[in-house]
Amino acid sequence: MDTPDAWRKSSYSGPGDGDSCVEIADRRTQVAIRDSKYPTYGSLSFPPAAFATFISTLKTETAAKPSPRPQPRT
Repeated sequence: MDTPDAWRKSSYSGPGDGDSCVEIADRRTQVAIRDSKYPTYGSLSFPPAAFATFISTLKTETAAKPSPRPQPRT
């Protein structure tokens, strides 16, 4: 789907050129998600309430089980 949506990348875009992430676009009645490496392959869309619940659950699970973060290069 090729739309004029304002896509934005996750703040956890990964190392290098930051293309190892998902992008989201807020639409009027849904939130769309796509892979930043393959933006023309399509997207998934969810109602805003369902997307908000999903993000809230991710944050809760991440806080409960912190993953090791890469150490800065010196």
